[in-house]
Amino acid sequence: MKRRDVLRFLGTGAALAAGYGVASWLDGVVPLGRPGRMLSETRLGMGTYVSVSVVDPSASRAEAALGAAWDVLTRMEAELTRYRPGTALSVLNAEGRLDGPPPGIVRLLELADFAHRASNGAFDPTVQPVLAYLEESASAGLRPDPARVAELRPLLGFGKVRWDGRSVRLERPGMALTLNAVGKGHIVDSMAEALRGAGVRHGLVNAGGDMRAFGGKAEGLPWNVAVRDPLHPERALTTLELTDGACATSGDYEVFFDRERLFHHIVDPVSGRSPHWAHSVTVTAGTTALADSMSTALMVLGPRGEDLLRPHVGRVILA
Repeated sequence: MKRRDVLRFLGTGAALAAGYGVASWLDGVVPLGRPGRMLSETRLGMGTYVSVSVVDPSASRAEAALGAAWDVLTRMEAELTRYRPGTALSVLNAEGRLDGPPPGIVRLLELADFAHRASNGAFDPTVQPVLAYLEESASAGLRPDPARVAELRPLLGFGKVRWDGRSVRLERPGMALTLNAVGKGHIVDSMAEALRGAGVRHGLVNAGGDMRAFGGKAEGLPWNVAVRDPLHPERALTTLELTDGACATSGDYEVFFDRERLFHHIVDPVSGRSPHWAHSVTVTAGTTALADSMSTALMVLGPRGEDLLRPHVGRVILA
């Protein structure tokens, strides 16, 4: 396991690990008088724990729905990841060009472009060279050098990415993309759509705090989502109610590269440095991909970004 993953999972409770790969009916979750019981399963995926929950009277339909959602995760993660050699994104980052891009990559670029424009450039997938340097420094046990970060700054800028249905091109040698902040949410959205397509009316997909809900837990009963306090993880800042929609949290407390957390996995594309306006930002939105990208942008923008992004998000919680 890379140091990045060690830092991310440090302190993860054994109770989560015990639930890995286990599906179980949770009696009593749906109030008496409401039809259905909950089937919930947790697996590892996308570098985190992914939980899928459905409420349905039919055990067979619920199990089939979970299977369809996991199939989507397996297929899309294999196609969109940058951590496996030979994937489309890995080839693009290594060679600076990708001919015949798969539709999934084109879709993520479209989602990233929307978030980039909506946030006036605060959301920018081209920060990958800085992230790669920070990961390498952490793996070597070295403190990141701000001078080296400054040297990488000319490689950043989503305006230097060109794509159409035939190819994707990075204009400068050394450029690279990370599509995590839209890719993870897009996969969560696609998993939720797979649940709907299987015929269940109530579902929730949760990938490490990136969530998509539909139908509530039952008719007229929302899913309750606790927002963790980044400074006191055992506490909840507040509780969100999700019926049909999404929420996502971005923060400096899960993936960081120095003891003081001056360098973490969110990078301001203007400075090349990690922002420190807040420890976490949680937003609600219509889709998880949008919520994830907007929470990332707000980590960069800080409070001044709330008015800018208000047309695209619902509730905003800065901590």
